[in-house]
Amino acid sequence: MFTGLIEDTGRVVAFDRNGEAGFLKVTTSLPLDSIALGDSLAINGACLTATAKGSGIVTFDVSPETIAVTTLRSLRPGSKVNMERALRMGDRLGGHIVTGHIDCLARLTSKQTLSGNNILEFTLPRENARYLAAKGSVAIDGISLTVNRVTTRDFSVNIIPHTLANTTLTDLNIGEEVNIETDIIGKYLERFSQPWKPATGLSMQTLAENGFI
Repeated sequence: MFTGLIEDTGRVVAFDRNGEAGFLKVTTSLPLDSIALGDSLAINGACLTATAKGSGIVTFDVSPETIAVTTLRSLRPGSKVNMERALRMGDRLGGHIVTGHIDCLARLTSKQTLSGNNILEFTLPRENARYLAAKGSVAIDGISLTVNRVTTRDFSVNIIPHTLANTTLTDLNIGEEVNIETDIIGKYLERFSQPWKPATGLSMQTLAENGFI
């Protein structure tokens, strides 16, 4: 579990593909003795497992599923990435609960500056937009942010200068995609509101409908 407060911005050294999977190597200023092999780190919001480390570089296995559904597939040597180590017992939860499981991609449609704040607008799939709420939380490339405005397909966030300067958002251009993780609380509320239907087992009608009798 993560908080959405970015600890470091690393640089991709290599992204080697092995069939549909891959091995991602990233430089970091985080102390390597604070990262054990097998630890989870959020890289642009996607939870990855550290498999090797040394000389200021951490290596991660990247599954075919992660490559298929996140922006990590577009990383190249030199790409900047947001990094956060997993939350530990006793750490402060300064952002919001972030799992590192990406729900969808969103595309930047507008980037404006108003009174020192940067306003970013994104479009995302309708089925994911329903989990966003004004003044609620969203993780964009692993960054915990507050939703400013939301419609059925679009939403906006305000970015303070510190966040912009210390994350990958500073280099984000119109039309580029980001990883989105919506608030897990909203997902569970929707799930709990649905009626529970226990398994009914076999019946003569079920057997007949499936051609067994």
